[in-house]
Amino acid sequence: MASFRYITCDVFTDTPFGGNQLAVFPDARGIPEHRLLDVTREFNFSEATFVYPPAHAANTRKVRIFTPGAELPFAGHPTVGTAHVLAAIGDIPLTGDLTRIVFEEGVGNVPVTIRSARGVPVFAQLSAAKMPEVGPSAPDRAVLARVLSLEVDDLLDDAWMPQALSCGLPFLFVPVRDRAAVGRARVRIDAWETAFKGAWATEVFVFALDGERAGSDVRARMFAPALNIMEDPATGSANAALAGYLAARDTRRNGTLRWVVEQGFEMGRPSIIEVEADVSDGVVGAVRVGGATVLMSEGTMEIG
Repeated sequence: MASFRYITCDVFTDTPFGGNQLAVFPDARGIPEHRLLDVTREFNFSEATFVYPPAHAANTRKVRIFTPGAELPFAGHPTVGTAHVLAAIGDIPLTGDLTRIVFEEGVGNVPVTIRSARGVPVFAQLSAAKMPEVGPSAPDRAVLARVLSLEVDDLLDDAWMPQALSCGLPFLFVPVRDRAAVGRARVRIDAWETAFKGAWATEVFVFALDGERAGSDVRARMFAPALNIMEDPATGSANAALAGYLAARDTRRNGTLRWVVEQGFEMGRPSIIEVEADVSDGVVGAVRVGGATVLMSEGTMEIG
């Protein structure tokens, strides 16, 4: 048995007990490979991250991301939260108001910018390694309505039809008419298993262009039964792909498009996610996702 340090934090919030929980092991060298999933399940958060020296000296760290169900090639809140934690504990030195680092993840190199004030990190923003990719056609709206315990008329259609996209992790985006419909969504596991068996995108992102707070543009929820996450309070990887969905339908064809997304409110863990997309003639050339993080606890775990 050996002792390994961990830090927990709440990501995409500036308020303790909000946002999405994350456990970070700043130095995971020595944790047996077969224990990484066990450790993640012990916390039972949406994700845990395990940090290693980079394979290439030009990069900052290698980061492996696990849910209680599987390892992921990329995820947003673990990337943002890990960057904040490593900066806050001094493992990554801050170079001024903006500190730029690069994480090696399964999806490739993920650049992250850490914003600080008076020597303390206050915000981190990742740049997606892959641009939004459109996947296969979505299930019929009637099928999706059954899966989500909604009426067919709650789901939008035509230009705003459900669509699968990925920036390294696929999601099915299901636009609904308003915030109330988002709040009514409940996944029926039997219907989900039938509709999504073998699907390219099994995680479902339900959203409406109907924010609750001043300055918010989108209200969203994310359901991921395949990853043993019935609902996720804040999903950076999904919001990165959401930028592709929204940009394709935006009348602004050039410049930097910005959206503020609310997620996790129905779970009692309100999260605020800032999303940006650089577009040229309607084509997305860069996607960034960022937010605040709050450190919550620190400890050690005996692992053998």
